[in-house]
Parts: sequence; C-alpha cells; structure tokens
Amino acid sequence: MQNPDQLRALLAMAGVAGIAFLVVVGLAVAVAICWFLYTCLARVPVQYRQQEPVMVWLLLIPCFNLVWNFFVYPKIAESYKAYFDSVGRTDVGDCGRSLAVTFCILAVVGIPLGIVPFIGGIISCFLGLANLVIWILFMVKAVTLKGQIPLDAGTVVTPAPPPSQP
Repeated sequence: MQNPDQLRALLAMAGVAGIAFLVVVGLAVAVAICWFLYTCLARVPVQYRQQEPVMVWLLLIPCFNLVWNFFVYPKIAESYKAYFDSVGRTDVGDCGRSLAVTFCILAVVGIPLGIVPFIGGIISCFLGLANLVIWILFMVKAVTLKGQIPLDAGTVVTPAPPPSQP
C-alpha cells in the first residue's frame, strides 16, 4: 500500500494528464471545425467571397473566437448567397445566415449565464444544447451548399496567346 503523499501525487498526475488529454482533443476538434469552414469558404469563387478563407483560423484564439464568430459564420453564408445570386439561384434562401447569427448570439449569451448560480447554470445548459443544434444545422446547410458549387467555379480560364508568326 502506498502512503498518502504518493497517492496524492499519483492523483495529481492523473488529473494533469486528463486535463492535457481534454485540451488536445478540444484543440483537434477546433482545428477540424476551422478546416471545414476553410474548405466551405474556399469553394466559393474569389469574386463572391465576403472574407478570405484563412481568416477562419482566428477562431482558434481563446475568448477572441466568441467575437470572431460574428465575422466568420455570417460571412460564409453571405458568400454563398452572393455566389448563388450570381448564377440565378433563388431556392437557397439566406444560405444559413439567420442560423449563423443565432449561433453567434447564443454562444455569447450562454457564457455569462453559466456564471450565475443555479438558474443561470440550468439556462446555460439549455442554451448550450440549443446552440449545438443550431450549429449542426448551419454546418449541414454549409456542406450542402458547398456541394452545389462546382469545383471549377472559381477558376478563370485565360485564352492562350496566339502563336507567333516567324
């Protein structure tokens, strides 16, 4: 049997390892989400993008991401809308912009409510669940619209120069 100090040290190491594991998993999920958002925005032809795709990686900055959500998610929807308007598609609605804005607002509102004892925690849990559902709906909408944009939609074909005469 180990003495209490060794047991405390072992539990502390297990706790640190558990926290490190959760941080790594959380970071991997955040990177996967950013990669997905990057590919969604990159599929939109350059002239219709409301934001450069590389800007989504700023979502990896803790706390700043709560504000940056308002610049990334609605801009993806607006980029899709601009593209589909240019090709005459009116069946796509707002391309998920209302979902994007709702997600951003619930993400910001849910954090401070979690600090309020009891009632705030319960409300925050429900808001978090609702926010997760809205986020999933937005992501499904984004991948659906992404699939409707041809891979070569953004490529500009420049004609070859005429052959020179000797």
